[in-house]
Amino acid sequence: MRVFKSTARGAACAAPLSLRLLAGAGLSAVAVLLTVGPNPAQARHHAGFHAHARHGFHGVDPSRENESIVIDADTGRVISEMNADSITYPASLTKMMTLYLTFEALNSGRLRLDQSLPVSSEAASKSPTKLHLVPGDSVQVHELILGVVTKSANDAAAVLAEGLAGSEPAFADRMTARARQLGMTSTVYRNASGLPDPEQRTTARDVAQLALALYHDFPREYRYFATRQFFFRGRVIPTHNHLLDWYDGADGIKTGYIGASGFNLAASAVRNGHRLIGVVMGGASAGSRDREMAALLDQAFADIGVGATVMARRETPAPSEMVAETDQPEPVRPREKIEQLAKAARKIAAHLAPVAKAEAAPIGRQLRAPAETDRWSIELGAFRVEGAAEQAARAAAAAPETRGKPVQIIQPSKGGKEHFYRARLLNFSPQEAHGACAALHKKKVECSVVPPPPVKVAFR
Repeated sequence: MRVFKSTARGAACAAPLSLRLLAGAGLSAVAVLLTVGPNPAQARHHAGFHAHARHGFHGVDPSRENESIVIDADTGRVISEMNADSITYPASLTKMMTLYLTFEALNSGRLRLDQSLPVSSEAASKSPTKLHLVPGDSVQVHELILGVVTKSANDAAAVLAEGLAGSEPAFADRMTARARQLGMTSTVYRNASGLPDPEQRTTARDVAQLALALYHDFPREYRYFATRQFFFRGRVIPTHNHLLDWYDGADGIKTGYIGASGFNLAASAVRNGHRLIGVVMGGASAGSRDREMAALLDQAFADIGVGATVMARRETPAPSEMVAETDQPEPVRPREKIEQLAKAARKIAAHLAPVAKAEAAPIGRQLRAPAETDRWSIELGAFRVEGAAEQAARAAAAAPETRGKPVQIIQPSKGGKEHFYRARLLNFSPQEAHGACAALHKKKVECSVVPPPPVKVAFR
């Protein structure tokens, strides 16, 4: 599914995409501007910012305030847009592609959630936002995913990149290649985290395309983006995405900030079974960015006939203008408070798939990986109408690779925000599941492999 340009009010013309070559001295100057520049509101009127934009790439309008787009997640239709094709920096929205490739590796069997990846000195050095991983350490994949989703941890993103491609530059090449395959024609990646690089670029339309692909290609893993906090090595790690705390129906997906881009946000929200995806780039602050996103989503829900829900909204905590994606010292909490928050984190993680309650299990437990004798399944997507889920399952079950497999329709959870029916084919071996899903992909049938739930095993 592609996010097409529309002629909606506020649409902007596409910006030229060619990059200028940077001389060595100019590149150093740009790096300094990116890391120690003024706040976003000042930067847009700062001589250094204008020089940086001129040396970065064609098509950047230094006077522009922001870019935005809102799309219907079911159809890809653009509901509203402004400067959606203007070139800008993705910042930590880059990690959406890092997670896309990670989810892809999980579904293909090249990676396991309970697999531990080594932490290199290079990965551990990534600042400022990080899990404070130590060189020589190893971290499980599901913890790295949660670190990227919540705290936007740069060291966790680098560990995933090195684990999948051997090095972060090699992984960035894969990211750019996948972006082209997804129709993100204006995006180039140079690292896995979104840390400043003058050659890293994207547009609001491309980010929306990526958010749409994450939702449709990985319906199980997409739930990770709803995580508000998780328990990691004695610490409670809260999310940077405060829209989840107060916007009705919000369930993802990612924040981002560097000085050259301003405050970015990709968000998804569901009301009455209708899902919208919005992108705001270049906000002057985290709070103003979140309020703009809420206003855009409210208007879009009204435009499609769902209507904006009027509710008392708690304002986003007022962060420093420059530290939305930087390290904040964790406050010292009493042991009782830590235990309460850990329990809350486990409750939230219970709604995540595919590892459920074990996602934030206490440190005294470990996971047994699914065995070869365990029965796997294939998920065919999420549907608003039960009949559509049944039809998709029956059609997939007619393929030679899946013929005779039992069909399961998972009902929406009572009281949940999502009202989707999920179609699955059951009773596969791991090899059968991956082979059958690959065959369905060749027939243009979307699917993902679902391992059996891991078993919690106490340490001896």
